[in-house]
Amino acid sequence: MSSPTTDGSTQPAAPTQRKRTPIYTHLYFWVLIGIAAGIVVGIALPEVAGELKWLADLFIKLVKVVIAPVIFATVVVGIAGLGNLAKVGGLALRTIIYFNITTVVALGLGLITINLFAPGLGLGYDRETFDGSAADDTIESAGAVAGSGFSDFLLNLVPTSFASAFVEGQLLQVLLLAILVGIAITMLGERGRSITHALDGFAKVMFGVIKMVMWVAPLGAFGGIAFTIGRYGTAILGNLAGFMVTFWVTCLIFIFACLGPICYAAGFNILKYIRFIKDELLIVLGTSSSETVLPRMMTKLEAAGVPKHVVGLTIPTGYSFNLDGTAIYMTMGALFIAQAFGIDVPLATQIGILLFMLISSNGAAGVSGAGLVTLAASLAAFDDVIPLVGLALIVGIDRFMSEGRALTNLTGNGIGTLVIARWTGELDRDRLKSVLDDPKQVDVDELMKAEARAGIAGATGDGTASQPDGREAATIGAGSTTEPESGAGR
Repeated sequence: MSSPTTDGSTQPAAPTQRKRTPIYTHLYFWVLIGIAAGIVVGIALPEVAGELKWLADLFIKLVKVVIAPVIFATVVVGIAGLGNLAKVGGLALRTIIYFNITTVVALGLGLITINLFAPGLGLGYDRETFDGSAADDTIESAGAVAGSGFSDFLLNLVPTSFASAFVEGQLLQVLLLAILVGIAITMLGERGRSITHALDGFAKVMFGVIKMVMWVAPLGAFGGIAFTIGRYGTAILGNLAGFMVTFWVTCLIFIFACLGPICYAAGFNILKYIRFIKDELLIVLGTSSSETVLPRMMTKLEAAGVPKHVVGLTIPTGYSFNLDGTAIYMTMGALFIAQAFGIDVPLATQIGILLFMLISSNGAAGVSGAGLVTLAASLAAFDDVIPLVGLALIVGIDRFMSEGRALTNLTGNGIGTLVIARWTGELDRDRLKSVLDDPKQVDVDELMKAEARAGIAGATGDGTASQPDGREAATIGAGSTTEPESGAGR
């Protein structure tokens, strides 16, 4: 069963109820087991747990291997799939406007809450005698990304070579290359269709690779949680706990008080949306990285009624321009350090910090630790006001807040994609309502299996499995009676 879309093509009707599978076949179950085991080991064997970070690092490295190619291919296919540069420009403009508005709101909310609750007041550190050696590595890393202003940001958008953007994992540079290639293919017209098919097939194969890698997520979650508790468990005591709690509360306020009304205006309920992506949220909670679920989110949003070209352009762009959790963390971290040293930062300077961080937050990766490095790079520009060595105060507890950043980033990007699809009039609202009312209709593993099969079939020229719009492939397995496979879960 198909229904017409706004561009005259057809898309499958909403997926039907899929067969229930045992809980132990679902990835989120094993991620929860990994988190629980990590907590136990971190408490019982802190010295052993303190050496398990390599498990989380290994998993994140496996994911990062394919993230840049996936973003490149999906953005190119999304742009080329529109077939009209005017439509591409309109979609891109709406995306950038929305993302910058929400980022400014996130930065502003961080400033408001840190000034209101002031968790750093009374710590009484002295700038001259403070030992900031714990932040040396972070400050050194920040030196590679710190710039003197907007011109440096623009220069860093351009890679030294086409391959270097992928080799170095620079998502903003990959995004720029993808936009240029997508526009070039669009200008080729019919001659570019075969290239679009090939890249679409390549992206689906990469989705299959990530699906296999995701089964390492329980080990990554185990290692990350065990390391955090084993190494930094006592660091959350005292005054630093106030900063952590304030940050998490601010993230919740942003999600429900800021994004909630946006969801309502777009015609869906934020609580149902969170239930819909709860599996992805659990994976992010265990791994502290929103990048680990990028392909899963793209697949899920397509199954929820967002056209492939909107998902393909909006989600990857959001991973560079819509890091709401990171934005909250940056303004709160800067003012917390100032409060800890008894520095009264004037309102005009706070606004200047906000505007500077609006630029510097763009391109910060969703991987654990990137938020701290980006904060250091931003503070370097205001070191005469806020001491950069103050980062040593929050290095130990950064891990506890990286989950909050990643969860907020993921939630905001998914909502942004749905909102932009509604804004452009391309959101299948009936389908979205159906899957939000009953999320069990969508089996992401089956969808990603179908994507991988379609990619291989498309690469070998077998039939029509690799459609340019990806809609047919994206709904196979979401409860389809013609694909009775079970067991993979999420």
